[in-house]
Amino acid sequence: MIEIFVDADGCPVKDETYVVATRYGVAVTLVANSQLSVPRGMGVELVVVGRDPDAADDWIAEAVQPGDVVVTADVLLAARCLSAGARVLGTNGRVFDEDSIGGQVAMRDLKSELRGAGVMTGGPPPLSAKDRSRFQSQLDQLVQLGLRGAAPER
Repeated sequence: MIEIFVDADGCPVKDETYVVATRYGVAVTLVANSQLSVPRGMGVELVVVGRDPDAADDWIAEAVQPGDVVVTADVLLAARCLSAGARVLGTNGRVFDEDSIGGQVAMRDLKSELRGAGVMTGGPPPLSAKDRSRFQSQLDQLVQLGLRGAAPER
């Protein structure tokens, strides 16, 4: 059985994740650096890791199995999980895949260098209702693929 792992600190789509997970009876593991509120009776588990900035990422990358679904906005975590055979969905509803991840990592690195040089690059825009809808639809599709045992695209 597949599982959904959520990089939970600051994740804006936890409620949408619970809806899809409940629909299919799939367990959800929230991984965070601090205590979060978790709904009872919905198959949601909270794992609180250390305060190290990469602790949640490291935990998820070590626990994820082929076919699992990971929800994260972190491009480097997405790359690690794709390498492990998981399906990865950004919090904005965009699917990370092998074809796009290299470019996304490069863009992340470029923005990091620009911020380091004092150029303001801004953060991500707030999620719209359309983003939330796209996220929930894409998560539904990824869970269905996982449950059917379809191999992630390579």
